[in-house]
Amino acid sequence: MKKILLIEDNEDVRENTADILELANYEVITAENGKIGIQKAKEFLPDLVICDIMMPQMDGFQVLQNFEKDISMASIPFIFLTAKTEREDIRTGMNLGADDYLTKPFEENELLGVIACRLTKHDNLKKEITRNLKGINSFIEEVSDYEDMEGLSKNHILKSYEKKEIIFWEGDNAHSLFFIESGNVKTYKGTEAGKELVTGLYGPGDFIGQLSLLHAAGTYVENAVILEDAQLCAIPKADFIKLLYGNPSVSQKFIAIVSNNLINVQSHLVDMAFASVRQRAAKALLELYEKGLIKDKPNGGMSIPREDFAGMIGTATETAIRTLSDFKDEGLITTDSGRRIIILNKEELLSIADF
Repeated sequence: MKKILLIEDNEDVRENTADILELANYEVITAENGKIGIQKAKEFLPDLVICDIMMPQMDGFQVLQNFEKDISMASIPFIFLTAKTEREDIRTGMNLGADDYLTKPFEENELLGVIACRLTKHDNLKKEITRNLKGINSFIEEVSDYEDMEGLSKNHILKSYEKKEIIFWEGDNAHSLFFIESGNVKTYKGTEAGKELVTGLYGPGDFIGQLSLLHAAGTYVENAVILEDAQLCAIPKADFIKLLYGNPSVSQKFIAIVSNNLINVQSHLVDMAFASVRQRAAKALLELYEKGLIKDKPNGGMSIPREDFAGMIGTATETAIRTLSDFKDEGLITTDSGRRIIILNKEELLSIADF
């Protein structure tokens, strides 16, 4: 049973609306003012909020702003109730992030229709997105129905890239977010000594260029090159910004889709600072395994250049090769005829990586 929080200072309106919702098989939580409403929202985490705009102590706009500041409540569908018909008040609420509004007095079917629509859209956003081009296009098509999501480009197409082809250079204008449908991509930064610092290896289902699109200078902060023939699609920066900032519910879902393993960046920096080369190498192998870039059987995955692997763990190529040789001697990994690394003992690598 879906939970609805109703925040309304008028007792008659509050009780009559609650009766309608309960008869429609919703669990209803009521609050007579904004402050109590916020407290109950944190306590019960409703599936949807209906809130009057004109209230004493704290008006509906202030309530919504409090919701937006709390990550646990920011994506809850929020519907305004207002006795005013002035477009300015309605627009103010929508600009603040409200999902919809109802003007009092309203009809029962109008109330239930708006609620059903918003709950359906919210539930659709909770669905797992297939990490391929079809899934990405379906997601964008779905969110295009939101009022503040109009104008998104649709039906993105794939572009083929050959091995060693550059996708973008560090310092180029950051114009697109890239989604990898197939193949593998390396991102790296050049050092003053002319060497490469590998910042990531990516495969099907991953995105690249996210941080660059948010960079103050408006340029890519690293280079991206194709490691194996690949197919990518480009999502324009304007769409990226709109998906990121246009609607709280859409934003949370979009961030989850495009984040790849960015949540692990801080952990990776800690590893670089405090872990041994052996520990960093074990963790890098496990990350590559989880991404499907290396396998636990022959003729799978891809051949990882040893200098790229060294860049991932922040050490000299010779040291990386020596560490991999030690792992091979210990029966933790092996290589096939194509010099692709094969994981033989995942549990032992986990033990080494866990420091």
